[in-house]
Amino acid sequence: MRIVIQRVASAEVRSGGELVGAIGHGYLLLVGVEEDDTPDDADRMAAKVAAVRLFPEGERPFHLTLAQVGGSALVVSQFTLMGDVRRGNRPSWSMAAPPEVAEPLVAAVGGALRDAGIPVRTGRFGHHMDVALVNDGPVTLVLESSSLPAGRGRGRHPGV
Repeated sequence: MRIVIQRVASAEVRSGGELVGAIGHGYLLLVGVEEDDTPDDADRMAAKVAAVRLFPEGERPFHLTLAQVGGSALVVSQFTLMGDVRRGNRPSWSMAAPPEVAEPLVAAVGGALRDAGIPVRTGRFGHHMDVALVNDGPVTLVLESSSLPAGRGRGRHPGV
């Protein structure tokens, strides 16, 4: 699983011209799921998102968590994060999970963040979406489940 975290002043997602999710201050999370990802990966990634300190406090530029600043998360599925262009110029999507695997795992990330007390809005899985954001900083991180320690899922991490 790969999540791009963008600290935002605001973000919104539209599908078919309809506003389906919007937040003010918080994180826009673009979530890509690999074919071998599991519910534990979703829990571990959500725990990391909830714990990462990307907000300023006084002179400390990266000191507070999303919950500590009363922020929200906009979770948007983005299978193209799994695109591989190491060979040729046309992306291969062979690492991307099929929709029946990916959709519940993207939902699990949002659910785990809600369980941590973070307000969550979402895009529409499998639909074309227009995403707009005002990046705050800009501050952007990429998280990968393969680089996180095992066993840090829901209930085992402070704040989740």
